Amino acid sequence: MLKINGVSISTPSEFKVEINDLDGETNRNANGDLIRDRIAVKRKLICKWPPLSMSEISTLLKSVKAVYFNVEYPDPEEGAFITKNFYVGDRESPVYRVKSDGSITWESLNMNFIEK
Repeated sequence: MLKINGVSISTPSEFKVEINDLDGETNRNANGDLIRDRIAVKRKLICKWPPLSMSEISTLLKSVKAVYFNVEYPDPEEGAFITKNFYVGDRESPVYRVKSDGSITWESLNMNFIEK
């Protein structure tokens, strides 16, 4: 479902697309009417993966190490898969279980991709 820099990654268990307006100088006039200066419309992809092994989570996190990267994803407004340039926000991955052999299973991985 998602590709980062042309490479398919594991499918998240939850995936949301936010479409955000970015405003520049927005004010109200003397009548109280909004004078809006929309400078761009940007996407934010909200992703959550189910429990992951050490190698699975490592692969996902390494795929977003660059400052910016391309993501191909299904866009609800466009009605198709499109590719845009993103950066990653905070990444959260709580430990789920540590086995007696020392191997770790991660409970989940949550990260957001924010359009450049």
